[in-house]
Amino acid sequence: MLSKIADRFSKIVQRYLPDALVIAVLMTVIVLAIALLMNPTEPGMIFKSWGDGFWAYLAFTMQMVLLLMTGMTLASVPFINRGLAKIAHLANKPWKAYLITFLVSASAYYINWGLAVVVGAIIAREIGKRNKNTHFPLLVACAYSATVLFPGGISSSIGLTVATEGHFLEDVMGVIPTSETIFDPATIIIFLSLVVTMSIFIIFMIPKEKIIAYQPKEKPNEASSTSEVPKGPLTPAFKLEHTPILGMLIGTVGIIYTVISFTGGRDLDLDIINIFFLSLGLFFHRSLGQFARAFTDVAKSISPIILQFPFYAGIIALLGSSGLGQFIVDGMISVATPETFNLFTYWVAGFVNILAPSGGGQWALQGPLQIPAAIELGVDPAKTAMAIAWGDGWTNLIQPFWALPILSVVGLHIRDIMGYCILLSTLVGVVTSILIFFLY
Repeated sequence: MLSKIADRFSKIVQRYLPDALVIAVLMTVIVLAIALLMNPTEPGMIFKSWGDGFWAYLAFTMQMVLLLMTGMTLASVPFINRGLAKIAHLANKPWKAYLITFLVSASAYYINWGLAVVVGAIIAREIGKRNKNTHFPLLVACAYSATVLFPGGISSSIGLTVATEGHFLEDVMGVIPTSETIFDPATIIIFLSLVVTMSIFIIFMIPKEKIIAYQPKEKPNEASSTSEVPKGPLTPAFKLEHTPILGMLIGTVGIIYTVISFTGGRDLDLDIINIFFLSLGLFFHRSLGQFARAFTDVAKSISPIILQFPFYAGIIALLGSSGLGQFIVDGMISVATPETFNLFTYWVAGFVNILAPSGGGQWALQGPLQIPAAIELGVDPAKTAMAIAWGDGWTNLIQPFWALPILSVVGLHIRDIMGYCILLSTLVGVVTSILIFFLY
C-alpha cells in the first residue's frame, strides 16, 4: 500500500516540480511581493534590504561551503571508497540494499553532512551497481533522507554556532556548550528514534514493480577516488605536487592543532570542525596534487549551492526587514505556552526553512525573535535552539536545496527522489513533534 502511494507521489512530483534554481527565484518573487504588500509606502527599503541581504552571510556561507567541501573531499579518499564498496557487498537482498544505504548515510550525517553527501552517493551507487533489482531513485532518497538527522550530529550548524564564542546572541543566551545541545540526552533520543522509525518506513516503501535500475553516466561527475599519480616529467615541481610527504605533514599540523584546542578546553564549533576535516583529507590523500583534484571535483557538485545561497540570503533579509518573519513568530508566540513553545518553534522553523534553507541563516532570523521569548517564558534556550535546528532538518526533505550535491554525484534530478522524500518528511514531522513535546 505504502509503496503504491510513494509511486504515485513520485509521478506527480516528476510532472510538476521545477528545477531547484527556479524554486529559489519563485520563492524570492513570492516573499518580495508579500514584503511589498506589507510595506506599500517603503518599496525602496524592501528592494535595498533584498540586495544588501545577498551578501549578509558571506562569512557563514564560506564556513558552510568549507564544511561541505572538506567532508566531501575526505569521503573521496581511496580507502573510504574501498570500504564502502565492501559494505555494498552485504546488500544481497533488496530490503538490505535500502536499509544499508540509509544506515550508512545516517552514520555519516552524524559525523559531517559534507562527508555524508559523498558517502551516501557512493554507497547508493555501489549498491545500485550490484543490485539491478533495486529501485535506484529510492536508494538515493534513502541516502539523502538521513539529512534530517544532521541537527543532532557533530556538524549541527546551530548547535556549533551557539557553542562558538562571539556568536551574535551571546549577550542574550551566553555560550551554550554542546553537552546541552548536540550531546543532550533528549537530542540523542530523537536521533535514534528517527533512525528506527525511518528504517521501518523505508522498507514499507519498497516498490514491487516498475524498478528503475542504476544507469552509469557517460561522464561521471564524482569526487576523485583513485590514488594513481598522473603521468608527467619527473621535474622537481612534479615531485613536490605528488609526494605524500607534504600532505601528511601539513595534515598532521592541523590534527595536532585540533588536539591542542580540545585539550585546552575548546568546544566543538564550525571553525574547528572545518580545520579537522581539512587536515584529515590532506593527511589521507596520497598527495597535494590528488587532494587538489578531489577538491576541484567537489566544487563542481556544490556549485548550485554557491549560486543559490545568495538568493536565500536575500529572502532571509526580506523576512527580517519586512516584518514578515516577526509576524510569523509573533503568531506562534501568541498561542504558545511554556509547555508547547518549543513544539511551535519546531513547526515554524520547518516552515521558514522552506523559504530559507540555511540553518545558520534561519538561526540569524529566528534566534533574535524566539530566544528572548523563550527566556521570558522560562523555557531553556538550548532546547529552543535545538527545536529550530530539528525544524531546519525536517523540511530539508521537501526543500531541494541541500539535495543538489548528492544528485550531481549520482546523476539524478530532484524530481526522481522527491516523492519518497515528501512521504518521509511526513513521518519525521509526526515523530519529532511528539518527542519534542515530551522531551523539550
